[in-house]
Amino acid sequence: MTNVLLCVGNSMMGDDGAGPLLAEKCQAAPQGDWVVIDGGSAPENDVVAIRELRPDRLLLVDATDMGLNPGEIRIIDPDDIAEMFMMTTHNMPLNYLIDQLKEDVGEVIFLGIQPDIIGFYYPMTDAVKAAVETVYQSLAGWEGKGGFAQLEAPEFE
Repeated sequence: MTNVLLCVGNSMMGDDGAGPLLAEKCQAAPQGDWVVIDGGSAPENDVVAIRELRPDRLLLVDATDMGLNPGEIRIIDPDDIAEMFMMTTHNMPLNYLIDQLKEDVGEVIFLGIQPDIIGFYYPMTDAVKAAVETVYQSLAGWEGKGGFAQLEAPEFE
C-alpha cells in the first residue's frame, strides 16, 4: 500500500507554512510509511509525480481558514472544498488539484489546520506549530487509532 503525504503552503507567510513545516519534520525523522512531497505554494506541479505513484491514500495537509480557533485541525470532505470558499494562498484552488488526482488515487484525505496570521515574514504562531506536531505524531500508527478523525477529538476543539 502506498501512502502519499502532500504538504502545501508557503513557509515565508507565517501560519501558511504549516504544510512545509510538516514536510520538513517528516523528511528529518520519518513517521510511518509515507512518501512525503512538499508541494509548497504550487502543489499542482506535483500532480505528475503523484499520478506515477498511484497511491492508495493521499493525505493533503494545508493551513486553511475554516473560521475556527487557531491551530484547530479538521478533516474536510474534498467535495466540500469548493463550496466552503476556503481562503487559500495557492495558485490553483485545491479542489481542482484533487479533481485532477481522483482517478489515480484510492482515497483523498484533506486535513486543514486553522491559521491565525498569514503574511509575509510573520513567524508561525505557537498554536499552529502545536497542530503540526500533533499531525506529525499521528502519522506513524494512525490507522489503528481511528484514523485522522482522532485529531478532532474534544481535547482539540
